[in-house]
Amino acid sequence: MAAATAVAAAAAAADHPAAPEDERVYLVPYRWWRGAQESVAAVDGLRGIPYAATPVATSYGMKIISMFSSDLVFNLRRSEDLNQGDAEEGVPGRSFALIPSEVWLQAFKWHTDSNMAFKNNKNLSISEEGFGGVYPLMLRISVIRETNILAVKISKKDNAVDNYKRASKIFAVDAEPVYIWDFSGQTNLILMNEWNRLPQDCRQSDQEILLELQVYALSEPMGCKVDGKKDELTLQQANITGFSGDDLMMSNGSHADVNSDFLSNSSKGVGSLGLTGLENLGNTCFMNSAIQCLAHTPKLVDYFLGDYNREINPHNPLGMNGELALAFGDLLRRIWAPDNSPVVPRHFKAKLARFAPQFSGYNQHDSQELLAFLLDGLHEDLNRVKSKPYIEAKDADGRQDEEVADEYWGNHLARNDSIIVDICQGQYKSTLVCPVCNKVSVTFDPFMYLSLPLPSTTMRAMTATVFSSDGSSEPFPYTISVPKFGNLKDFIQALSIACSLRDDESLLVAEVYNNRIIRYLEEPSDAISLIRDGDRLVAYRLPKDNERASIVVFMHQRKEESSIFGKMTTRWKNFGVPLVARLPESVNGSTVHSLFLTVMNPFRQSKDVVFESEKQNCDQSHVNEVSDMDASSSVADCDGTADTLEGNCIEDEVQFYLADERALVQQAKIEMDEPISLASSGKRLHMLVCWQEKAMEQYDLSLLNTLPEIYKSGFFAKKSQDSFSLYSCLEAFLKEEPLGPEDMWYCPSCKQHQQASKKLDLWRLPEVLVIHLKRFSYSRFIKNKLETFVEFPIHDLDLSSYITHRTDQPSTHYRLFAISNHYGNMGGGHYTAYAYHEGEKRWYDFDDRHVSPILENNIKTSAAYVLFYRRI
Repeated sequence: MAAATAVAAAAAAADHPAAPEDERVYLVPYRWWRGAQESVAAVDGLRGIPYAATPVATSYGMKIISMFSSDLVFNLRRSEDLNQGDAEEGVPGRSFALIPSEVWLQAFKWHTDSNMAFKNNKNLSISEEGFGGVYPLMLRISVIRETNILAVKISKKDNAVDNYKRASKIFAVDAEPVYIWDFSGQTNLILMNEWNRLPQDCRQSDQEILLELQVYALSEPMGCKVDGKKDELTLQQANITGFSGDDLMMSNGSHADVNSDFLSNSSKGVGSLGLTGLENLGNTCFMNSAIQCLAHTPKLVDYFLGDYNREINPHNPLGMNGELALAFGDLLRRIWAPDNSPVVPRHFKAKLARFAPQFSGYNQHDSQELLAFLLDGLHEDLNRVKSKPYIEAKDADGRQDEEVADEYWGNHLARNDSIIVDICQGQYKSTLVCPVCNKVSVTFDPFMYLSLPLPSTTMRAMTATVFSSDGSSEPFPYTISVPKFGNLKDFIQALSIACSLRDDESLLVAEVYNNRIIRYLEEPSDAISLIRDGDRLVAYRLPKDNERASIVVFMHQRKEESSIFGKMTTRWKNFGVPLVARLPESVNGSTVHSLFLTVMNPFRQSKDVVFESEKQNCDQSHVNEVSDMDASSSVADCDGTADTLEGNCIEDEVQFYLADERALVQQAKIEMDEPISLASSGKRLHMLVCWQEKAMEQYDLSLLNTLPEIYKSGFFAKKSQDSFSLYSCLEAFLKEEPLGPEDMWYCPSCKQHQQASKKLDLWRLPEVLVIHLKRFSYSRFIKNKLETFVEFPIHDLDLSSYITHRTDQPSTHYRLFAISNHYGNMGGGHYTAYAYHEGEKRWYDFDDRHVSPILENNIKTSAAYVLFYRRI
């Protein structure tokens, strides 16, 4: 069970600057304090100054009657005859101690741990534990002429009515004597320092100093019982377990005014500590969500409720002078105060804005970005290393991974040692491979959290249209999923599977723009990130047996009439997608015609009828010349001029011209029986096909005019409803993939930046594992949030199969204890937090100032953004 603290203001003088915030004074029952004093290391050698409270009398020796004044007035006089040794033997019924905040926290933690131990021991038949809250009490203190006496006035003007009534019961000095031991040094400060600062002529009793106490006294009986033995037993029980709200009795027989917000109906006492909301200062829900998750991280809570000040490193140039740690510690203590009224984190927000200007103002921000800054800032403020040594990283040079990993981790700890490193930092292995020289670089780097991509964010949907070169199938668009930062090899592999590419075939991928091929994608290592969503890709199925052979590229033109200055003119215009076929070794006009008819076969309006008429008119000798083509392809007719299209020669309906790759220049018309030289054309022969109207009627050319984009985006695109497991997100994170173009790696062997492939492996796991789900994606023009539901384990996250180094590794099983949620979109969202409360043994929903229980079955939502796990 984590310790707890209370919201408190520092002691302050009315006419003087306020004391530091860590100098808070708590008024506690003396027996309660004595029970924990030996376990509090911060007060070794500290001796309390004893005081006795006495009624104030007038100069005539008469007491001031309270009915004539709304103030409670009494004197605190030093009682040197009442020492601590006597107190150990027998303490008067109403005795209290003044202790500083840090000491109170440690004492409270000791009592909390003891209470839980006794609660778990079934031999004790004591009612459910509970105690009253801490409340502030404003005192007006003045120093009278005798410097060992303080005049104390408690006024209704300074305090709430309820607080005044409580104080009246505590300091009702007429009932029986009240004794106070001061272990805080505040009374001595007032007696000496403040007194000496006043001018000699101003040392009058009306010079009042305003002091705020934090009173924690309601679990101590305030009155003197008639039966002294019974009272002693009650005090002992209070020291062990406290009292339930019904057992807190005053001297007048009335019940103590226990904070009803703190003592819930279902659970009372220490179990409900930490169920404190945070006020929204204006779009600060992102900050509240992150803080609540950290405020329910057990070891972090214990640390900041303890004596963490001694580890503050104010001289660390990478830190914030210790101010961020102090502000966070103060806020966390207020969250774990017995008084669980909502806390206003204004002071922490101011410190945050000072050291991180990106979080200044009142705009919405990212809770994960705040967590990253806060964890790093707390680490530097609490870094136990005062002087960081310079250590140069060494290359692995073939050494064992265990040796290199331990060396890296030792170097890291030599410069970084804090509570954050102790519980939140792990180590992963990073392997980089150069795609050019195959240089392998292995490093072992620390991590504070894991940012896991959702599988949909690591992959990219791409559409390409596949054409056959043997006339066997119509063009068909395939949409495939490829790694976002993959290369052309990944693209071709996925497309080959999608289109059922045969073993004797290969794919030639090209980009088409303005009815022509503007580039061929032939280098397997080229990054597909260079291909834009608005581009249009085609892939041609070509025979693999003769990949060195040249190809012919057919580009299409047709006549188009247009009006210029009222006069109708005819011109040739490009249309459709270019078609590609592999060329044989010897090429003439007849070969080109035959290849064209082959690739156009899927576009014919009546394939069967035309095919039969062409078969009857063909000469088998010409068929043998193009035996590599599909048997269903049309070939030259028997008279050697051309095949027929319903009795008309194709030469009359379609003419072929040699052209440049841009289809702008007609170099020469192709004659049927004339050979064509490939020497000047290289590996690609560009052919311009000029269509006549009658030939176009025989084909469905709409298939040539429809070419989809790589990816058709839209502002109102339907959101993905896919769901993934947390393990699949982890696998996507650990999967080998090429670096993005903006993350090029400098290869020490090539001496230049390369788009290397990167592989991560988990090597050393932290005690607290923070997992960030990358729901937000940013581009130049659009910001997007993925609402994908991630199925994450609650009770057993098993990472045994994901960690590379298993030797001497602690448990690889984790249990969820907190979630930072984000609802809505990028424009207007809201953050909340779910956290498991160890004392209550249940989950709670922290929505700014509102805290409410939630069923465990309801904590899994698509809003889960940052997950917090602790090692089992």
